[in-house]
Amino acid sequence: MPVKRSTYILAIESSCDDTSVAVLHNDSVLSNVVANQEIHSQYGGVVPELASRAHQQNIVPVVHQALTRAGIDKKQLHGIAFTEGPGLLGSLLVGSSFAKSMAMALDIPLIAVNHMQAHILAHFIDEGQAMPPFPFLCLTISGGHTQIVKISDYFSMEVIGETLDDAVGEAFDKSAKILGLPYPGGPYIDKYAQLGNPKAFVFPHPKTKNTLDFSFSGLKTSILYFVQKKVKESEETGTDFIKENLYDICASIQHTIVSILMAKLKAASQQTGIRHIAIAGGVSANSGIRKALRDAEKEYHWHTYIPKFEYTTDNAAMIGIVGYYKFLSKRFSDLSVTARARLKI
Repeated sequence: MPVKRSTYILAIESSCDDTSVAVLHNDSVLSNVVANQEIHSQYGGVVPELASRAHQQNIVPVVHQALTRAGIDKKQLHGIAFTEGPGLLGSLLVGSSFAKSMAMALDIPLIAVNHMQAHILAHFIDEGQAMPPFPFLCLTISGGHTQIVKISDYFSMEVIGETLDDAVGEAFDKSAKILGLPYPGGPYIDKYAQLGNPKAFVFPHPKTKNTLDFSFSGLKTSILYFVQKKVKESEETGTDFIKENLYDICASIQHTIVSILMAKLKAASQQTGIRHIAIAGGVSANSGIRKALRDAEKEYHWHTYIPKFEYTTDNAAMIGIVGYYKFLSKRFSDLSVTARARLKI
């Protein structure tokens, strides 16, 4: 990697329902502004058309705010990084179109970034913490992805395990919906799980042909049938099963999901011989997963890397750190680059 020089990167993240813009000076974050879209909660999920419209409304003021907080003028920027994919196409197009226009107007490099690579490389944002050495393993877990990735270099990544159906974030949110919890339900399950007995109810661990792959659709179905059966039984006795057992149900669901994730990570570490283990993505904010990883560090003698909460959910700082390393190695994009809803690491 080339020697560092004073570099300012403006980064735009618009893959889903959050409009985020960050300014980085080298590998340090000067600002990281996120505009949330509250409207989706009333629909029980993200509505793509509404998301893209909100991005169009938010992008200009969020860019302005990010530059203001960073204390720099746009003319000081050396490059514009943006999320190329994966994500919602309409949302991605807003960010990519703005990034192209800004890069062209300022006559500076345009840098396309893979959203999932950005989640992983968020560990290299310099805030004085220990950074994982190469090679390391990263469990990337979000509403749309569940993967175990072997990282050999900043831009050399191999997916060695992934979900065959639902992502772990979907498993949390769909389980929450079964219990009548608001969207997004994952944080509610995490909150209530801390008050319940994780071994009150037993749910199955789905099997996969490849020991490093995941499957959560069967688990979701088993939770649905379990709850439906218990609710029917409680109605016959005049009780409310979900209300009376909510904490224990949430704790049992979370315990099962975390156990599945950790078993796969353990197998990946054994197969590769790699003991440096990181997590990334929105679901890495889950307290049960964080605790399990810290416990595994002691049990298996791993070196673990857990991101700060603000770098777990979708944010532009993670796009910016990839943009910075791509800038150093001159991995630029031309104006023909296009947003892609599906994009592999």
